[in-house]
Amino acid sequence: MTDPIELDPIAEARRQWIAHGWTDAAGGMTAVTSIMRAHQLLLARVEHALKPLGLTFARYELLQLLSFTRTGRMPLSSAARRLQVHQTSVTNTVDRLESAALVHREAHPSDGRATLVALTPAGRDLAAQATRALNESVFAAPGLEAADTEELISLLTRLRRNSGDPIAPGS
Repeated sequence: MTDPIELDPIAEARRQWIAHGWTDAAGGMTAVTSIMRAHQLLLARVEHALKPLGLTFARYELLQLLSFTRTGRMPLSSAARRLQVHQTSVTNTVDRLESAALVHREAHPSDGRATLVALTPAGRDLAAQATRALNESVFAAPGLEAADTEELISLLTRLRRNSGDPIAPGS
């Protein structure tokens, strides 16, 4: 006796959409559901790489963003804009990173209402270590051939542009 064939739940959902007369939405439902499933798969790989370092992806992103700046610091509001998240999310992330001594808050030198988040040496070291782990286990081999990866980037950039995201010229 052979093992039963695994059912692809997304393909089955598409079949059901069509069977129920929602043919005009079946492609979009399949695309959205596939992207969401791909997100789950990639996030699991990212979390697996970062967990031994005690980081979440949100905390890693902020550490890495700060490491890209000339001074290792930026206003919390700028970090929220660049990470495309709400200010509250950045504040919570900074709280966690600050309690781990990976960042600290500083008064803004010219704006008394603003607060800077600054990378500590330990935060810079951890960002570099996490980047190496992610490059080796996720980013260098995301699960697609290089040409397919570039095509996916192009398609997702178009989707982001059409959804109102700011896109760099030439992207």
